[in-house]
Amino acid sequence: MRVLLCFCLLLFTANVFSQDTADIEAVRRTVNLSEVVVRSDLNVPRFLQRVKNDSSYYKAFKNLRVLGFTSLNSIQMRDKKGSVVASLNSRTRQKRVNGCRSMDVLEEKVSGDFYDDGAYNYYTAELYASLFFTKGTVCGESNIVSGVERNVKDKKGVEKHKEQLKMLFFNPGKKIPGIPFIGDKLDVFDEDVAQYYDFSIDTADLNGQPAYVFAIKRKADLSSSERNKIVYDNITTWFNQRTMEIIARSYDLSYDAGVYDFDVHMDVEMQQVGNYIVPRLMRYTGNWYVFGKGRERGVFTATIFDVK
Repeated sequence: MRVLLCFCLLLFTANVFSQDTADIEAVRRTVNLSEVVVRSDLNVPRFLQRVKNDSSYYKAFKNLRVLGFTSLNSIQMRDKKGSVVASLNSRTRQKRVNGCRSMDVLEEKVSGDFYDDGAYNYYTAELYASLFFTKGTVCGESNIVSGVERNVKDKKGVEKHKEQLKMLFFNPGKKIPGIPFIGDKLDVFDEDVAQYYDFSIDTADLNGQPAYVFAIKRKADLSSSERNKIVYDNITTWFNQRTMEIIARSYDLSYDAGVYDFDVHMDVEMQQVGNYIVPRLMRYTGNWYVFGKGRERGVFTATIFDVK
């Protein structure tokens, strides 16, 4: 029985590896390389594999859990005409002492119904707080991402939805369980999904750093039925040419499932602080609706500095 189980495991692993290789090869055949990249003799299959398996982006945000930093926070909730109906502008300082983190609010200005009896009145604010704020004292965290599987099985309600949204943000292009209608439309490397995208690799300098620019963009001539088979409209990522770590990312995602819809744009820039890479700037513009919760239109910006 043990031999049979081992054989089945090996067979399953081989099939997964084979499919993974096939997906990468399918993208390699269609990716557009700039002349500079062609002359650089970049190993394209290896590059694509590293992109697909990247964990440096998620780790950069996890690093915020083990460091102290100051954050300038701007959150605006808007109506359908674009007018601000609620807002928060603040400066906060996270402290990390003896393996525990806590946060001081140094300045805060609030308008409209941003809070409801001390709690956030908007889902967008809840999401922001889960990324950059600390409530009370939190201990026992780490920045380890290797071998850590993220799931939503033990979460419910708002916490489950926040985790799913963060998975969309931190792991763009990978399948995410538990999101109705779109779970199998997220893996942009899957051959069935990749056919709807244009892939390209170029080079550029970003803040003085030589970078590879990997762009995944929705094809312009998709029919409405084809458009309904994907979620990401654009994922453009800048990779440090020397370390292959992500130094910036810009992405757009949208979908209309009837009972919910969303249209989100995000820009993230990273910074190197000692041995750590952490976010320096994050901009978000989002318009989303969930049946029974109403529509939210939010804009937020986080500026991270004085990281220690």
